[in-house]
Amino acid sequence: MNEPTFFLLAFLAYVLSALAYFGSQLFRKEKWARAGYVLAVAGLAVHSLALAARTIKSGHAPFTNMYESISFLAWASALAYVLMEGKFKIRKTGPYVMLIVVALMAIASSPLMPKEATPLVPALQSYWLWLHVSVTLLGEAFFAVAFVSSLLFLRADARGRKPKGEEAARAAERYDAMSYRAIAIGFPLFTLGGLVFGMIWAYKAWGATWSWDPKEVWSLITWLVFALYLHTRIVLGWKGRRAALIAVLGFLAALFTYFGVNYLLTGLHSYA
Repeated sequence: MNEPTFFLLAFLAYVLSALAYFGSQLFRKEKWARAGYVLAVAGLAVHSLALAARTIKSGHAPFTNMYESISFLAWASALAYVLMEGKFKIRKTGPYVMLIVVALMAIASSPLMPKEATPLVPALQSYWLWLHVSVTLLGEAFFAVAFVSSLLFLRADARGRKPKGEEAARAAERYDAMSYRAIAIGFPLFTLGGLVFGMIWAYKAWGATWSWDPKEVWSLITWLVFALYLHTRIVLGWKGRRAALIAVLGFLAALFTYFGVNYLLTGLHSYA
């Protein structure tokens, strides 16, 4: 089978996973949630084959245009969720993370996304491409998990403040812990990929580590927001609502860095 077939099968597995997760919440069927997790793992496995097939066909990394990078971000988000779910067993995050994955796959499969594998421009013909982009997107994938768990925390926290809200309060604590762990993983990945590897590659490609390119500026803004999250949590002891709001803000900054900069601003990263 070729890459489009693997991509379609992964897409279908993710859709079924999201439906199984939503069904488990709607009808309170725990076995449906387990099926959702199995389908997410299956989709991830088939999606890995799609990325491998794309790499073999194109002869370069599978994230050199928007179609490829969105597909890779969907794969990374599914991977981040599978790993975090395996650790925390909080399946109520499943439908929403998988909804993000499905949305990314839908955007990637849109006719508006050119899917032809084309030769790389000289600036992209570097092994730093693999390191810079893949590690950055993995970091952003964990931010996506933190975003979902932070939103669920805010909802559970509001319910936990009401009479007889003890169960919701306990759930809020688990969402808060999951968000913190996801950011604790995603932040060093984003730092290494988005800033360190990016600056090294920029120096080799353009002769300067920093050019105040829009992508660089918004990557720095995203980094500062999540640095604020970790600083206030570790040093000042901020947890709960304030931390969740910072995590949500950080993910929105990451989204603008990824989509907004590419489509609304121009700069050295315009070829992406």
